[in-house]
Amino acid sequence: MNKVIGLIAGSFLLTAVAAEDLKPRARDIGIAPGILSPGALNAITDVHGVKVGHVTVRQNTRFNTGVTVIIPANGNLYQDKVPAAIYVANGYGKLAGLSQVSELGEIETPIALTNTLNVPEGVAALMEWTLDQPGNENVRSVNAVVGETNDGWLSDIRARPIGPEQVRDALRSAAADKVAMPMS
Repeated sequence: MNKVIGLIAGSFLLTAVAAEDLKPRARDIGIAPGILSPGALNAITDVHGVKVGHVTVRQNTRFNTGVTVIIPANGNLYQDKVPAAIYVANGYGKLAGLSQVSELGEIETPIALTNTLNVPEGVAALMEWTLDQPGNENVRSVNAVVGETNDGWLSDIRARPIGPEQVRDALRSAAADKVAMPMS
């Protein structure tokens, strides 16, 4: 079950961070967490079939936010659901899709991570993306999984700059290699 999704917690680090702002990673400064060796990229994309896409929205000092998507497997996720689990470390945040994943132990959409007030836009975009997939013409219900982090101290969070377009751009940019962080 190497596809069990413990991706959400570790992936929050990707939201609202542009490539030029990355600080050294733990291994870069001699800290080697865990007992296993990392993969070639030392990233979640080292897991076969996992793709990650990201879009950063930056505008002067008003916006410094983004959306990260994780596609946990190849193919049509709705038709070939992926085993999944969610661990809640802090119940204060918003996490759309939690109850169905907890009950059924599977995921049927990519995972989106964005800022607190853009969770609904993430859900809408993932539902549209799933419904548009070939083979899903008769789908009548979609459980999109969208997590959040409050970046209100970095951005004008009330302006809600992440919309379905940014989520779709992140989905289109998703790749199984080093995560690109394009600006929107």
